[in-house]
Amino acid sequence: MAAARVQLLLSGRPESVSFARSVCGLLGAGPGLGPWPIHCSLKRGRLVLSSRPFPGASARLPLQQPPFCPFAALDERPRVPGAELPTDRGVDLGVAVILQSSDKTVLLTRRARTLSVSPNLWVPPGGHVELEEELLDGGLRELWEECGLHLPQGQFSWVPLGLWESAYPPRLSWGLPKYHHIVLYLLVISQESQQQLQARIQPNPSEVSALMWLTPDVAAAVAATEDGTETPRLLPQDLPPSVLALELEEDGRARPLVLPMSTLLRMIPTMAEGKERVSTGTKFALRLWLQHLGQPLWEFLHGTPPPCKSGAHLDPGPAKEEWNMDPLPPNQGSGK
Repeated sequence: MAAARVQLLLSGRPESVSFARSVCGLLGAGPGLGPWPIHCSLKRGRLVLSSRPFPGASARLPLQQPPFCPFAALDERPRVPGAELPTDRGVDLGVAVILQSSDKTVLLTRRARTLSVSPNLWVPPGGHVELEEELLDGGLRELWEECGLHLPQGQFSWVPLGLWESAYPPRLSWGLPKYHHIVLYLLVISQESQQQLQARIQPNPSEVSALMWLTPDVAAAVAATEDGTETPRLLPQDLPPSVLALELEEDGRARPLVLPMSTLLRMIPTMAEGKERVSTGTKFALRLWLQHLGQPLWEFLHGTPPPCKSGAHLDPGPAKEEWNMDPLPPNQGSGK
């Protein structure tokens, strides 16, 4: 098996995870949607995760998987003959950057329709972490490769937000999974405004077909559409009918794109199709971002604290102060 990027502390020492096993399940995640508090060591090029504190752990972060996670489903049912998953692969490590401008908007990009994995999906910039690469550096590298955006050292701060167990295809009804990742979402807070950052963005058309900046109120509405649940979507009545984005033309130039709000609120389909939507993991990350801003999701949507019973589903995770949200020491990432 190749060098393990994701390891679990299950019996006192880090162990690699088989591609076919659910990370959440191995860590003892109970019933329900989560998220579950996980202690982790954010090391160069890899993660070490445990449900309990351990020496060297540098953060306590929420871990979640979608309710339709194929690896969780495979753990619960007998294997179908001829439908074997690889035994010589581990779980890969990905990193995604939630880039926040000084005026509190966050950047999402739409993956190019020509990509073989998750085309037309709205996600934050991100990708694989390279071997021996600092996790922050990996996120900043992906931001540069996808958006042509370099953040000058000393002009941003950052904090780990949470962990997401990701599979592609994301549902068993789409086919057996070919990719298995734990994605670390990093909140990177720039001292520059949205306008200043946008002026320097040069998207890579082979990876990005459009981009947009979400305000907290629109992000809250998107985050409230929880894929794979029967939870009713309690959305504010004053949502704008559309948001403004930028779309890349074939010659690489950007043109304004009026994106219907219904596209951003679209749920994941049962069967595979390439419809434009916001990824399930991105919705999870947006919920964590709103918590980091210090206002629960319900209050963003309705302007008041939630009632005792109804609406509690809109704030699925523990409060921000329950997680270790402190950034790692500066020498954990060069900020290049």
